[in-house]
Amino acid sequence: MHKVDRTRWQELNILEQMANIYSEVGRTLAAQGSGNKERAKLSLGRALDLFDATIEGLAAKNKSSRLKEVLRAKEQFLEAHASDNKDDKSSIENYFMQFALAARNGR
Repeated sequence: MHKVDRTRWQELNILEQMANIYSEVGRTLAAQGSGNKERAKLSLGRALDLFDATIEGLAAKNKSSRLKEVLRAKEQFLEAHASDNKDDKSSIENYFMQFALAARNGR
């Protein structure tokens, strides 16, 4: 099971964390879409670990509005993962893409 280094993870800002989560979300949904169950399972585990690391950090810093957003994003990701609806999957990927673009632009 994958475990991100929590100390190093907390050195990233929220945009960088969400962009990294997006990488695993994208891998999970792509693997699921191609029928590669093993790869989907592994990337799902990594995505959940990154979500949890972010949630733990925000909770420790009492960042309640950001914490609520990340918890909701995790919930939406899990719903999209469980769904057969391609629009659900596309919607969550589009949501996370915004963080990747913002992190790349340094905002």
